[in-house]
Amino acid sequence: MPTIAAYFGAALFEIAGCFAFWGWMRLGKPIWWLLPGIACLALFAWLLTLVESDAAGRAFAAYGGVYIAASLAWLWAVEGIRPDRWDVTGGLICLVGAAIIIAAPR
Repeated sequence: MPTIAAYFGAALFEIAGCFAFWGWMRLGKPIWWLLPGIACLALFAWLLTLVESDAAGRAFAAYGGVYIAASLAWLWAVEGIRPDRWDVTGGLICLVGAAIIIAAPR
């Protein structure tokens, strides 16, 4: 459970941090948007260190699936664009892959 919470927290902060840069560069938001964006990206990196894994690369690979699914949730919740069936299918496949990577017996 701590790994799942760390992954979803990391995804939230990474997406928020990247969106701050997107907002500044592409949406004309003020430059001060970068300050919370940078803080969010630092929290994202810290949260990934809390994942229960002996190898950083494995933790990061599994996180990729969570990031994809969380990005689709952001697309809907923040940007107001409902993911289509292909988005949802792809996101589910990625989550299954992430679960295999992080939870496989070793």
